[in-house]
Amino acid sequence: MLELQHLTKDYGSFRALDDATFSVRAGSVHALCGENGAGKSTLVKILSGAITPTGGSITIDGDVHHSFTPREAIAQGIRAIYQEFSLVPFLTVAENIFFGREPSKAGFCDFATMREQTRQLCEDMGVDISPDARVESLGVAQQQIVEILKAVSTNARIVIMDEPTASLTLAETKVFYNIVRRLRDAGTAILYISHRLEEVFDLCDDVTVLCDGKVTATRRTADVTRRDLISLMVGRELAESYPPAGRAPGQEVLRVDNLVNEHLHGVSFTLHEGEILGFGGLIGAGRTELAHVLIGEDQVDEGSMELHGKTYRPGSARAALAAGVGLVPEDRKHQGVVMSLSVKRNVVLTVLDNISALGALVSGRRENAYYDRFANQLGIRTASPDNPVSTLSGGNQQKVVVAKILARDCDVIIFDEPTRGIDVGAKHEIYTLMRQLADEGKAILLISSDMPELLGMSDRVAVMSDGHLVEHMSREEATQEKVLEHASSMLTLKGGTE
Repeated sequence: MLELQHLTKDYGSFRALDDATFSVRAGSVHALCGENGAGKSTLVKILSGAITPTGGSITIDGDVHHSFTPREAIAQGIRAIYQEFSLVPFLTVAENIFFGREPSKAGFCDFATMREQTRQLCEDMGVDISPDARVESLGVAQQQIVEILKAVSTNARIVIMDEPTASLTLAETKVFYNIVRRLRDAGTAILYISHRLEEVFDLCDDVTVLCDGKVTATRRTADVTRRDLISLMVGRELAESYPPAGRAPGQEVLRVDNLVNEHLHGVSFTLHEGEILGFGGLIGAGRTELAHVLIGEDQVDEGSMELHGKTYRPGSARAALAAGVGLVPEDRKHQGVVMSLSVKRNVVLTVLDNISALGALVSGRRENAYYDRFANQLGIRTASPDNPVSTLSGGNQQKVVVAKILARDCDVIIFDEPTRGIDVGAKHEIYTLMRQLADEGKAILLISSDMPELLGMSDRVAVMSDGHLVEHMSREEATQEKVLEHASSMLTLKGGTE
């Protein structure tokens, strides 16, 4: 259905896409894999009409095109579903699906037809969402489904999905898989972009790998292994995915006893130096809310905390940092970095008091010294430290967030979904960094919805469900089945479903 021939895109002397050639079959899910900066976004923008290629052609059902406008791409049946939703939150599901092309009757918007066609779409896709529900009242998974319904409603023949499961739980991902398979079985060609390799092997029929703007391989998924795919993506062999511990956990650093607020119900645990304690659970289980309590962003009604044997009750994130507790948040773009500031200034944000002269003026010499130290330690890659942090890849942005915490010399570091939205090579670097920090004696609390990551990186696993900490397991005891069983335990007791 879709064939790309020698597709190229230059930005001045920089070649973002280099002679890309591959095809996508009708009725198939075709994975597009590669590290951040490999050219995936450039290719998607060309197909959706956002940018014009420098050279090459796009053939759809035998018709050759050299570029599209966005309107022409839609007319050809191409629709892109991005990780960042394009829905209007205060409109209903039906109004979002037909936004800009509302059916009319006698010159007025025909809401009845919109609702009926939306109901029929939901039935065809096997989902139960009310056409009259406001989008802002829906969960992330349901909003993702509405984006798909929006694309399907325009008779899209080629659907591009960019990191579609990044914010979904395991249970929600299974529902999403069923919808993708229905589209595939109906003859739709799906170009599927994901950093989660397990999704590539679970869902995709074919895979194309991009590396430095070039197509390095197109294969049937059944004919490649995970190791093959990683090697093709990063251009090198990676060591084992999860680096082993180099030391046993030491003395207790953090003790949490019976924390209670509207989100937490009697949470207790300990964390030791040199240990990675992983927290598993479904979205909404209370893990991020716990992190916000630990850094002083939220308070508790009952319970206590001790840090190095002394009472610890921070009133703010600033107080937590001063005490040696830092958070690498799950939303790095909005909570972890200031996108408009330079890479260098982001790294030193937590230590401005240490690098300022006369309490106000930043010392350039001290700023450069801090930046050089932590940029070298973490391997932050940038054309210039004075460039905005927004110019960095996701993996390098994550390293900048970590550098901010390390600059403050925190003893306890909380990583909340640390590898969400970053490529396999950058993931390995983050894993190696976390293990190095633990081996140096840092106490690490890992929150992750990525099950292989949770099980592979944690020395112990704690599982939360509906605000309760329901289970502690050693690394050897923890399995995916056990984590999921405990993660849904409180929902089952309450008669809920997930």
